[in-house]
Amino acid sequence: MAIENLCYTLAMPIIRASDIGNYLYCRRSWWYRKQGFESANKAELAAGTELHYKHGRQAFASSLSRTVGLILLLGALILLVAYCTAQL
Repeated sequence: MAIENLCYTLAMPIIRASDIGNYLYCRRSWWYRKQGFESANKAELAAGTELHYKHGRQAFASSLSRTVGLILLLGALILLVAYCTAQL
């Protein structure tokens, strides 16, 4: 069999970006997952997922509050300029 034909005959597993991220984060965890081992600390994983979800919501609320604050500040500045121009 010629070397050129190897890429067409061997079934290559699909490598996803999440697999690369998991591997870079913890090689041992990635290997266990690939071998089919289940995690023993499911409660901690669920708590971490919930914590990340709550943090994401807080970050979104913070960003939204900042945007509203900037819009109100811009409106106040426009009103100040309009008031000052009317006084002249």
